[in-house]
Amino acid sequence: MRASGILMHISSLPSEYGIGSFGKEAYTFIDFLQISGQQFWQVLPLGPAEGNSPYQPVCCFGGNYYFIDPDILAAKGLLTGRELPEAKFESDRVNYSHIRQSKKKLFWKAFERFAQNFPDDFENFCAHNSYWLEDFAAFSALRDKFGHGWRMWPRDLAFHETETIKNFCLENEKTVNFYKFLQYEFSSQWHELKNYANTKGIKIIGDMPIYPSDDGSDIWARSQLFDINSDLSLKSVAGVPPDAFSREGQLWGNPVYNWPAHRQDGYSWWKNRVDHAMDMYDAVRLDHFRGFESYWSIPAAAPTARQGNWKQGPGKDLFRRIFTSDSDFKIIAEDLGIITPQVRQLLKATGFPGMKVLQFAFNPRGNSDYLPHNIGENSVVYTGTHDNPTINRWWERQSPEHKKFFLDYGAWEDDKNIPDKMITLAFISRAKLAVVPMQDWLGLGEEGIMNIPSTIEGNWEWRMEKEVLTDRLTQRIKGKTELYGRRPWQNNNDK
Repeated sequence: MRASGILMHISSLPSEYGIGSFGKEAYTFIDFLQISGQQFWQVLPLGPAEGNSPYQPVCCFGGNYYFIDPDILAAKGLLTGRELPEAKFESDRVNYSHIRQSKKKLFWKAFERFAQNFPDDFENFCAHNSYWLEDFAAFSALRDKFGHGWRMWPRDLAFHETETIKNFCLENEKTVNFYKFLQYEFSSQWHELKNYANTKGIKIIGDMPIYPSDDGSDIWARSQLFDINSDLSLKSVAGVPPDAFSREGQLWGNPVYNWPAHRQDGYSWWKNRVDHAMDMYDAVRLDHFRGFESYWSIPAAAPTARQGNWKQGPGKDLFRRIFTSDSDFKIIAEDLGIITPQVRQLLKATGFPGMKVLQFAFNPRGNSDYLPHNIGENSVVYTGTHDNPTINRWWERQSPEHKKFFLDYGAWEDDKNIPDKMITLAFISRAKLAVVPMQDWLGLGEEGIMNIPSTIEGNWEWRMEKEVLTDRLTQRIKGKTELYGRRPWQNNNDK
């Protein structure tokens, strides 16, 4: 199989509500992908996020209500045309603080109507997802009452005392059901969209963050699975050592796992998480794959990631137990960063394709594994990821020596349209899948950057303009896809 796809998060879609959603523009984008000859749409994590980053999930199983489309709720009779403008506003960047308030307020109105007669499929959804939904809905309602920072809640609640939580949920049943409603509606709209994509020949690649947020329902409800003290304080946190992105390393602050506890119960939490992802996506990018072999553990009180040290992860044992031989679930291993022989051995043992990012390839002083001629078939090649600058911005930062090497490598006589040249190198490689961020197809510069690692302000805010999905762009993408044998009919030999 040779295929290609586009990386763009739901939040970046156009909409009238300040952030992309599962509404009409998502369906339009799927049509665009099909006409352009693409077979995959890769998105970033869809979970409820702490702050703006989708890699800080408050729940590893839930969905982010930002992406619920108000127009679909109106079509179901849960909102009126007069109410919709309350959440509408023009913004060329995602304004998360505004969205949190405007959409939540609107969705409460939808829930008031929904709660007049709970449908059977809502009850079925709650029962089927009870292993995570009960805790997450209770956690969300508790946040509304006691604020963020679950360790500061009354002791019985902070320590997840079953009877106390049960009584709270009975006393606050309406609020708890509201949060269940949000998850039900998220799931309903998402699966409708995914099913539409699949009928159009488009598969969805999801993204599974390796760690949850510290201020989230997973660690609150199952603290024994994380590296914490008896008073619930963290012993250590996650991150990565100093690297090309940061001289101080990256101090993520997420709780790290108590892997012996996971091993003791047969990795049931991970099994549930993978099964849930299998239901949501056609394939999954497994974030920070090297952390499953060994991970950077930083003392909770450390000021930077420099004070961390490597600790052994679960390795093959985890994957042997949660992925059966007859599983058809597709995994992409995010094997970037400091990759040791042990990590390579683990990747080989799983058989998962790894990631090759072309922005890391063009060092004239070394024969990089990321150079197109070194990329093996069992790989997914990217021009860049959400953590990289756009190709145009990357090019601006390159030294004359690096630029010369890049141009010589492609036998190009000029430096015009560098993004198109980089896309060509991705498509011509042997990698079975080539993925290009939408920003690179559009030739954007600094304004198209999604995230700058180790920074806080201005990330995850990029939005695509509605008018850019032109016939000219469609034909350009389709032409390059066909030229390098990445169209579906070319793989099926059905010409």
